[in-house]
Amino acid sequence: MITLSALGSFVLIVGLVTLTPGLDTALILRTAALGRRRRAWGVVLGIQTGTLVWGVLSSLGVTAVLTASHLAYETLRWAGAAYLVWMGSRILLPTLRRGSGAETAPSGAADEPDTEDSFGGGWRRGTVTNLLNPKVGAFYMAVLPQLVPAGAVNLMTGTLLAGVHILLASLWSSVLIACARALRGTLRRPAARRILDRISGTAIAGFGVHLALGN
Repeated sequence: MITLSALGSFVLIVGLVTLTPGLDTALILRTAALGRRRRAWGVVLGIQTGTLVWGVLSSLGVTAVLTASHLAYETLRWAGAAYLVWMGSRILLPTLRRGSGAETAPSGAADEPDTEDSFGGGWRRGTVTNLLNPKVGAFYMAVLPQLVPAGAVNLMTGTLLAGVHILLASLWSSVLIACARALRGTLRRPAARRILDRISGTAIAGFGVHLALGN
């Protein structure tokens, strides 16, 4: 079984990773800020589903194939990059095409996947986004072998650690959703919605470009 010292080290590592602003933060904040609470929680649980999958695959040694195979890693990396750029563009481009007469038009109306407060839609987006990010798998592959003690059952220990990560990330996500909902009144204004979409769309597409250019 994992030691308390190793568990504490893992909590510290994933805690820092969770608190660092990134793609997950951008997705959750934008969805919640637009008043789509069910969809926001769908995104959260989708992301955590991906985290659980990566944790289990790492425990079984499957992600070792990903990190060892340049072709497999590059294929997943480019697929993830393309998906993020596409997603960010769907959010960003409609705001750039609007003219001055569109002040009263609802921002994000052209972003068809985000128009409904659908838990399932949010879950799919969160899951796909997480699973198409090979860096999550590489992270687990690098961290888990350092923490799993000799003689421990890898699957059980890896799943436990992934569960700890999911718990911490879910707690932090609840804080993000609460903060975003507090700003919902302001973000109902078309101009504010347009600014939000431009920032979040640029950020998400930027993560995709970063993933494409990264090693």
